[in-house]
This record gives sequence, structure tokens and C-alpha cells, in this order.
Amino acid sequence: MKLRLRLALTAVAVTVPAVFALVQVEHSVRRRTTDEVIIASTMSQMQSGGRERCEAAPETWMVRSRAQRPPWEREGLPDGNGGPPSNTPRPNDEGPPKLGARGPLGRRLPPVSLYPFDGQFVSRNPQAPAMDEELRKGVQDDGVGVRRYSKADGALVQDLLLRMPWEGGPCEYVLARRVEPAESPEVGLPPLYIWGVPTFILLSAMVVALGPVVQRLRRLTEEVRASSGSGYEQPVTVNGSDEIAELARAFQQARAEIQARMAHQQAREQTLRDFLANTTHDVMTPLTVLQGHLAAMQQRMRAGEPLESGLMLSAMSEAHYMASLVHNLGAAARLEAGAPQVQHAPVDLNALVSRVLGRHQPIARPQRIALESGVPATPTWVMGDETLLEQAVSNVVLNSIRYGREDGHVAVVLESTRQQGFNLRVIDDGPGISEEDRSRILERRFRGNEARTREPQGQGLGLHIVHNVVELHGWKMTLAPSEYGGLEVAFTGPLMPPPG
Repeated sequence: MKLRLRLALTAVAVTVPAVFALVQVEHSVRRRTTDEVIIASTMSQMQSGGRERCEAAPETWMVRSRAQRPPWEREGLPDGNGGPPSNTPRPNDEGPPKLGARGPLGRRLPPVSLYPFDGQFVSRNPQAPAMDEELRKGVQDDGVGVRRYSKADGALVQDLLLRMPWEGGPCEYVLARRVEPAESPEVGLPPLYIWGVPTFILLSAMVVALGPVVQRLRRLTEEVRASSGSGYEQPVTVNGSDEIAELARAFQQARAEIQARMAHQQAREQTLRDFLANTTHDVMTPLTVLQGHLAAMQQRMRAGEPLESGLMLSAMSEAHYMASLVHNLGAAARLEAGAPQVQHAPVDLNALVSRVLGRHQPIARPQRIALESGVPATPTWVMGDETLLEQAVSNVVLNSIRYGREDGHVAVVLESTRQQGFNLRVIDDGPGISEEDRSRILERRFRGNEARTREPQGQGLGLHIVHNVVELHGWKMTLAPSEYGGLEVAFTGPLMPPPG
């Protein structure tokens, strides 16, 4: 169902009860006004000679309308007893009551007949209607008794019993009776123009007023569809501060959120594509070099020539490099997954340092680089992911070996601090890194000038992974020149009590 039709039906459902209530109020006001007109006219007529005529002949006095007279009186003919025609004044017939030509809302009132009653509510006129108890009680309480009822033919009878401003006599009370025929507009609801025209005007005004609302909703619907078709690039217009504007503002907020999620998804997909491309490149380069070394070694063995130590050293270096590369790629994949599944378990840093140095001894020995360590006598426990932490320390040690000088030294020193923390330092006496490069070396894919010269095929993930692992565990990492001329990388963080 269209919104305009729904709103129109709602307007009808609200308007009809309101109009019905207004009709009832108008009907009640009309009745009260008619009563007041009859009372005022009756009082005026009785005080203007009506009392004298009534008391002079109470047995025959009755005020009748033309419609209530006999036929010979209405037609102006002599009566059956040879009396004068109807246009001749009769002593006991005063003609229709002078209630005014019009009643409430400009309508002509139906005829009213007056009947006299004494103080005992007895009328000497045999044509007077029987007195009703409701009228007696009303006139005794309020000075006016009112009773309305319907006849068998559908006519409405209205009786008003009035106490005159004098006491005693056969005309102490006067009963004013008004009879509305069934076809009279006064019976039932008022004419159509009383309630039909205002209702029509009100409904028309509401339908016209709803036109702009429906147009705005349609325009908003079209803009939302256009925005969806453009990949939510096209904005939605927000005008005003009403409920429709609030709905448009909600669409705008949803559009912004969808755009942010799409951008994040696209960034992750681009990161995955870059990761695969970089992985392919980084693995293929050392693998190709290693295959060349192995082929050369195979040729020498077939020719019975001795193997060169430099060739063996180069092959071992490439194999070691590929192993570290695979570990780094695995760590990078975990860190860039969005919510890495980090294991929090007790880790012994003493054992971790020992494993790292043992793993790198085969690559450090051919370059005559001495690996040394200094750790506390008792285990040093921290909480974290052992695999990631070991990879971080391994990357720093490997960089010190790879870019160190022959006959150099790499030392790993672990100390406990007084603040229930630890300080793990990796120190070398290599060429070091300039201050400008140290400020950027933690960025992914950035490698210092010396590193580019020595290892042009490197993937640049090492220290970037180290930095992410440190931040993930809430540690701190600093890079500074060592006292031996090389680089010093320090890790600091909180200790944990020894596991029970």
C-alpha cells in the first residue's frame, strides 16, 4: 500500500470521530439555543396580554399554530356552526406563537403550542396533554421542566414546562410543546453542509500537505538506490531537521561505515597480493642462488675436484637465509591477520637466548663472528608467545651476523632490573646504522644503505616484525649506537613470578 494512501486512511480514521464529536456538540448547542428561544418568546407573550386572555377563559385558551387549526380555519371558510371564517380573529385563538422567524443556524422553527396549568399541574383545557412527572420535578427544581421523546411516526416531541412570574391562578404554569416531523432536518443529524464540507476541506488539506512528504521519501529512496549502484560513492542529500532528514542522516552514516569496511577489505586484499608477490620474489632469489651453488658443487664432485670452502659457505648462507625468511613470512602472516592468535604462556628468556645462538652458530662460524651471551643464573620468566618472541630475537641476532665484519662479535646480554623487569640487549661491533636510517629502519621494506650494499635481495621484514612483536607484548624497543661502534638493540618489559 502506498504511503499517501496509508496517510489518507489514517487522516480519515482520525477525522471521522472528531467530526462526529463536533456534530454532537453542535446538536446539543442547537437544542439549548432552541429552548432559550422558546422560553424567551413564551415569557414575552404571556407578559404582553397572554396572561389576561388565559385567565379570562382557561377552559378554551390555547395558543395554536396554523397547521394545528381545523380545516375550515386554515382555508378561511365558515365553520360548521356558521361561525366566521379563519381570517376573522377569535377570542381564544391567538395564532401562532411569535417565536421569531428563525431559530439556531438560521433554520425556521417548527410550530409551538401553549397550554395553561394551575399550581396543582391541572389544566382546565381538555385539549392539554397529560402532565409528566419529569416535567413537574424539573420545573420545581430549576423553574423549567424539559422532556423530549419520539412518537410512533418518528416525530420528535419537545415539552417545556415554564413557571410564570406570578403565583396562583389557572395559568401559573404554561406548557410549550414543539413537534418536529420525522422528515424535518431538525431530527437526526444536521444537513450535509454542516459537517460534510469541513470534513472534505480537512481531508483535502491533509492529502495536499502529505504530497511534499511523499515526494521527499521517493527522492530519498532514489538517492539510496543510486548510492548503492555506485558502490556507495554517491552521497545522500540531507536537508532539514525532521524525521525524514534523520532517516537520510542514518543512511549517510551507514554509507560511511560501509565505505570504511570496503576500504579496509580492499586494503587487506591489496596487502595479501603484495605479500604473495613479495614472498615469491624473496623466496625465488635465494633459492636460485642455492640451486646454482649446488650445481657447481655437483660438477666439481663429478670432476673429482675438491669443494671450495667459500662455495660451501655461500650455499649454507642461502639455505639459512631461506629458513629465516620462511619463519619471518609466517610471523608476518600471523601479525597481519587482523587479530593474531597470540598465545600467552610463561617463556624462559634464558632458554630462548640459548636456542637462538645455537641456531645461528653455523652461519656465524664461517664468517669468524663470535657469538657470546650473558644471562642470569636463574631462569628469567616472562609472559608471551614463545614462537613470536624467539623469532624477534632471532631476527636481531641474524642482522648483526649478516651485516657484521669478519672476526667480529655479537653479544646477547639479559639482565633483571629492580622494578621487576628485564633488559635484553643484542650488541655488535659491525658498521652500525646512521641516525637517519635508525629513525626509519622499523618501517616495512625499508633497509639501510649498508644493508642494500651487502644484501640487495633482502625482504626488509626483519626489524619490522620485531617492532610489531614488541608492541603486541607491551614491551619497549630502542636502537642506539653500541659502545663498540656497531648497533645495540634493547628490549625491556615486565617479569612474571616463576611458574609453580
